Amino acid sequence: MNHLPQAWGRPRDDVYGAYDHAYLQNGPKQHTQSPAVTGTSVLALKFKDGVVIAADNLASYGSLARFTDVKRLRKFADTTVVGFGGDVSDMQYLDRLLNSLDIEEAYGGSSHTLNAQNLHTYLSKVMYKRRSEFNPLWNQLLVAGLDGEGKPFLASADLLGTTFSSPSLATGFGAHLAQPLLRKVAFDEEAAAKLTVEEAVEAIKESMKVLFYRDARSLDKYSIAVVTKDGIDLKQDEKLEKQSWAFADQIRGYGTQIN
Repeated sequence: MNHLPQAWGRPRDDVYGAYDHAYLQNGPKQHTQSPAVTGTSVLALKFKDGVVIAADNLASYGSLARFTDVKRLRKFADTTVVGFGGDVSDMQYLDRLLNSLDIEEAYGGSSHTLNAQNLHTYLSKVMYKRRSEFNPLWNQLLVAGLDGEGKPFLASADLLGTTFSSPSLATGFGAHLAQPLLRKVAFDEEAAAKLTVEEAVEAIKESMKVLFYRDARSLDKYSIAVVTKDGIDLKQDEKLEKQSWAFADQIRGYGTQIN
């Protein structure tokens, strides 16, 4: 046996020949059963001229807040932002897929590019195909931007290929904690069409603050994008304002009370 530390337990190459790794290539096909590194909520809200979308910059390793600078919003052309919730490695795969699609569209013979509605249809088909192969991409996506007519567009697609559209959408815990707040300002399409960009951004920021306080897998650093006919205004290192845990010592009813 070869007793050198770098090869403990292996037969000596000079006696038995080089170690054959070929058998390692013939193992069973393996698929992700439970994501290890994940991002939490993505929030989005329509307003009269476009869509606001936001996601924090945290990627958690199980319960550990491991990576604090992961950007989960991706621009596509000048019309669309895709927000990713769920597995970060699958998000990176989809990001490469979208980059190659963007290059293909840019260098194609046509002068047209995919709008948000086209891109959502494409992504939903990708998710459904992977689900049908029993190898799903463990993500829920929000696609925000403008459709072919220049109108605000917002829709989701999940790991089953299920699609849904609404004036306000949220993934993860945001679907429980943020949606009630967003629906106060835009319950239906008619109400969303009356919102200004300032009101929409303020509603999203307030919802991000609630998620920071209530969702254990969230962070006070986040990315936010505003999509309008004038283009995409993407800010990736925003920080929650006026957030403080100072109110905690005023809470009564849990733990030891000293007065």
